[in-house]
Amino acid sequence: MINMSKYKTLLQAKDSFSQADYKNALEKFAYVLQNFPNSKEAYNGVILSEMAMSGEGGAEALFDYYEILKKEDKEEADTIIGDILKNLDGTLDQLGEIFAEPMRDRIELEDGILYQDFKDIVNSGESFKDTFENIMFSTRVIITKKEDFIDFLDNLIEYGYTDMALTYLENALGSFPADESLRKLLQKLAKGEKN
Repeated sequence: MINMSKYKTLLQAKDSFSQADYKNALEKFAYVLQNFPNSKEAYNGVILSEMAMSGEGGAEALFDYYEILKKEDKEEADTIIGDILKNLDGTLDQLGEIFAEPMRDRIELEDGILYQDFKDIVNSGESFKDTFENIMFSTRVIITKKEDFIDFLDNLIEYGYTDMALTYLENALGSFPADESLRKLLQKLAKGEKN
């Protein structure tokens, strides 16, 4: 009878999540986790619900991906999503901060240069490579928009910083595995294109 309640509650939690009722989903996943602490599905559901409640855009996509994986192999799906969520621990918070809008005040407190300011230097006549080499050991480039991140990666590939670009791409694809623009950059890097 307890297991029936577990599965019924998990089903209700998933239905709530699918209807964007993340608070209810979180409560139901948490209820299952409290009563079945080894339930990976409930654990992953709690994290995905919390992500969705805090406005993480990738939470819904990860949830859908999880549901698809479970149809093929539930245990493997639990492991795959669990690994993704562990790798995202902190990363999503950092990415959320990076791509959040009023960033200017927070960024001014950090040691770095905004990518837009970096691009302004390049647009004033300096080459990407020279500008990047001049700052890469003394400061860091702070990126606040996804488009700037893509542009930065594209320039890294263009100017031969392939190892660095690959590291950024692997980390980004770990967080956003279905992102088409990141996949295109990875294909470009794999082909060794420079255009």
